[in-house]
Amino acid sequence: MATNAATFSLKRHNWAKRLVKKRVPITRWLPNYDTEKLVADMIAGITVGLTVMPQALAYATLAGLEPQYGLYSSFVGCFIYMIFGSCKDITIGPTALMALMTYQQVTDRNPDFAVLLCFLTGIVQLLMGILHLGVLIDFISIPVTVGFTSATSVIIAASQLKGLLGLNFTSKNFLDNMKKVYLHIHETRLADTLLGCSCIVILLLLRKLKELKLKDDSKRGRIIGKSLWLLSTSRNALIVILCSLFTFFAEKWWGGSPFLLTGTVRSGMPDFGLPPFNTTLNNQTYSFIDMCSELGSSIVLVPVIGVLGNVAIAKAFASGDSVDATQELLTLSLCNIFGAFARSMPITGSFSRSAVNHASGVRTPLGGLFTGVLVLLALSLLTPYFYFIPKAALAAVIICAVIFMIEYEVVKPMWRSSRKDLVPTFVTFLLCLIVGVEIGILLGVAVNIVFLLYPSARPTLHVEKDTSHSGVEYLLVTPGNSLYFPGVDYIRASVSKAATKQGGCHLPVIVDCRYVLGADFTAAKGIAALAEDFAKRKQLLVFYNPRSTVVDVFKGASINSFTYVTGSSELDRLLNDYANASNGVYKKNQESLESSEKVRASLQDIAEELSEIVSPRKIVDRHDREEQSVQPLLEQRDHNKIVINRTSTEKLN
Repeated sequence: MATNAATFSLKRHNWAKRLVKKRVPITRWLPNYDTEKLVADMIAGITVGLTVMPQALAYATLAGLEPQYGLYSSFVGCFIYMIFGSCKDITIGPTALMALMTYQQVTDRNPDFAVLLCFLTGIVQLLMGILHLGVLIDFISIPVTVGFTSATSVIIAASQLKGLLGLNFTSKNFLDNMKKVYLHIHETRLADTLLGCSCIVILLLLRKLKELKLKDDSKRGRIIGKSLWLLSTSRNALIVILCSLFTFFAEKWWGGSPFLLTGTVRSGMPDFGLPPFNTTLNNQTYSFIDMCSELGSSIVLVPVIGVLGNVAIAKAFASGDSVDATQELLTLSLCNIFGAFARSMPITGSFSRSAVNHASGVRTPLGGLFTGVLVLLALSLLTPYFYFIPKAALAAVIICAVIFMIEYEVVKPMWRSSRKDLVPTFVTFLLCLIVGVEIGILLGVAVNIVFLLYPSARPTLHVEKDTSHSGVEYLLVTPGNSLYFPGVDYIRASVSKAATKQGGCHLPVIVDCRYVLGADFTAAKGIAALAEDFAKRKQLLVFYNPRSTVVDVFKGASINSFTYVTGSSELDRLLNDYANASNGVYKKNQESLESSEKVRASLQDIAEELSEIVSPRKIVDRHDREEQSVQPLLEQRDHNKIVINRTSTEKLN
């Protein structure tokens, strides 16, 4: 007993150790951490920090929140992912997509709704991770994702037109935004427009710097190349700093700024505490249920979109290694749950910042530590200077970040490879623009699922005549899909039609099950009805080489007439038996047919005789002929009587 208890305790200890290493990845790489990795992670972390700060301010504005909420959303995820993250390159924080999804819920409401949405996003993602529901993400195909990301990029870029042109209005959606831009175009501020357009041009030029390839391989050339790369990578921070300095000195020297400014940004740390489970808006108190009702479908859609983006980034930077989607799901859920305690809006992995992190040479997820610390320092020390950031500069940063998310280049290869995939792509794209991103992606997924299910409802059937090794001719039917309930009626009708038209109701029909991977109860009942149809006309129906799972389904449905073989020799033997039996029946049928012909001929003769007897005209003709033949006899009889009478008279006399 003591030995068994010790063994059980050891197994439990090993299981717990493996679980910790699997779900807390820092325990795997931290023991081997060294100074070289520390330096690489520090450089990458600081570089990402310089990128995330201007983006965070811009994305908070995009989400309809005050700028400091972008910074609140930028540090908790860094610390959580450092411990639980499985991909060294991913950086967690605010993104343009999450900001847009948040904006849909914050419009005409207060920031409490965004914070609660962040918390609920984490809870839903945690439940998905525990229940292993990450597979649901697989139903959002690449065509739908392309349409969705392209549409959101257009919506985000369009939403920044008012900041770029110096306009001041609020809008509810893409169409409303474009309408109001048109109505307020006469209010365009020249200074903001010039600044915004100049920033866009400079940002695009700086983006190209990192693509320059210097031919000088010397140390000096490598230093210049690295400097150009660093300049290109930190372009957002550089633009924001230069524009802020210009505005600061303009305020100081000229007594005012020619641009619309970000305004006062609350300094210091966020108010750490529980997420707001109730709030007051316009003198009306909203309970937790009321707030959830206001958030609506975004409680499910925002987590799903967040996971979709995060897993996609992890796969992109996995370098061929497998990605633990469940671990990424659990980690992202913790980032959102704990982020809500720091007044964060919903966050996920950022592709642009992850690319910067990767290019900076990050070695472990510890690089997120330096990014988070830099954001905290900015909150503590730099927030007073954020007041001078022009809105046009932030709009330029956002526009330059999202325009490259418009995936127009996939249309051409999609057209060449599978044109039907363009349907969900354009449906998702147009509906996201017209009715909103939430309904748009749902309808796009619905259209894609219809395309996915259609082959199940109308599977391909290849029908051809073939001959066995022993010379028996049969009809070979090959379904191109599994046997499930949407297509069972179609398969039954198609096989019956082929059996009667091409098989002449006598050729045996062989159903090749090589592509039939599964079946369900409804399909089993449909196949049972098909087998009964064949049995009624005494035509052979055989299923060739079905999988054991398919056989189990059919047997479980109590189909007695289900005939199957698992090898070619068995099939040949069955076809020979059927051919021999069919030949015996044919001979009997021939004999019966000959007997029937004789009987029919006899019956025909009798019918002719009866018709002669029954016909009135023929009776009269026959009577006349009989009278004509009897008349001479009667006349002879009368003559004989006269002769006899004369003789008798003569004797008497």
